[in-house]
Amino acid sequence: MNHQNPLPDAEPMDTVPSTSSPGYAKAHPVTRAFDAFASAVTRWAGSPVAFGLAVISIVVWLVSGPFFRFSEGWQLVINTGTTIVTFLMVFLIQQSANKDSVALHLKLNELLASHKRASNQLIGIEDATEDELRKLAAAYLQLASKREEGGTHASDDAGAAAEIARRLAKVQAKHGQNTG
Repeated sequence: MNHQNPLPDAEPMDTVPSTSSPGYAKAHPVTRAFDAFASAVTRWAGSPVAFGLAVISIVVWLVSGPFFRFSEGWQLVINTGTTIVTFLMVFLIQQSANKDSVALHLKLNELLASHKRASNQLIGIEDATEDELRKLAAAYLQLASKREEGGTHASDDAGAAAEIARRLAKVQAKHGQNTG
């Protein structure tokens, strides 16, 4: 792993939010319990059993329509039920998505750090602003077009990627000084 900091003047980016770290979860039993609950519910909600129960609920509701004369109260039951379930599921699924995202970023960071020719400067890029990411993407597109035109070779890509990341880090550092 490359331990040199190629950007000593740049502020380090926090790649894992403190609320997502294992230390945070161990220190807060409510967070740990919510994480376990969200993971279990998310796995269950994506199962065939959950889908089957949802379909059965809709069928029972439809079949009961004539009994309740398709009243407003009958319609309110399904509207309220689906609204409540949807509202709560958004938070549970987002918790699981956040955890999966952090895990994915950590895995990608490990791959970048373990590959000798990869630019470690892209570790933590997920913390960049949307404008910074657009600039980085444009720089990579420009690099790709130069390569297609014969301007650069594959061996030059590591240096070019490092230069792009260096520029991005300077912008981030300058942005941090302006806001901090």
